[in-house]
Amino acid sequence: MRFETKIGDETIEITLQNGEPAATVNGKKTEFDYKVSDTGRHLLRIGNRVFRIDNITKNGKSVEFTFNGEWVQAEVKNDQDLLLEKLGFKTDTAESAGTLNAPMPGKILELLVKEGDTVELGEPVAILEAMKMENELKAPASGTISSVSVSENMNVEKNQRLLEITPRG
Repeated sequence: MRFETKIGDETIEITLQNGEPAATVNGKKTEFDYKVSDTGRHLLRIGNRVFRIDNITKNGKSVEFTFNGEWVQAEVKNDQDLLLEKLGFKTDTAESAGTLNAPMPGKILELLVKEGDTVELGEPVAILEAMKMENELKAPASGTISSVSVSENMNVEKNQRLLEITPRG
């Protein structure tokens, strides 16, 4: 089965064969081992390196987790999603492309945009403080800010809508 994963600006193509302890990642065959320990911790071994995967949450095509303690947010598309996209049909990811939700609970330290501003995909739009770290939140689409649902110094919950962007084109 083929997958396309987007983490930040990087797109990774992954092909898995059922039952094989190897995957093709961006055209390169990589052997791996994936186990869930008795404590529920997910462990991924690639070569001699072992990685911890915890705090896994899934919302549609969006997957969020910690990878060796670092928060990662990824968009994952499978064969069917990629085919539908190629044929011009919108997937649920594309339909919500202009919505920015809080990736984790925290406090909005700074809003970098206001209603009516134009933004580019990946442009910083807000700073969220979570777990004593400042996280730069980026525009999920290019377009015009149509609504801002939060204010500075406001506490937000995970998946709470922060702002809407009317996409261009």
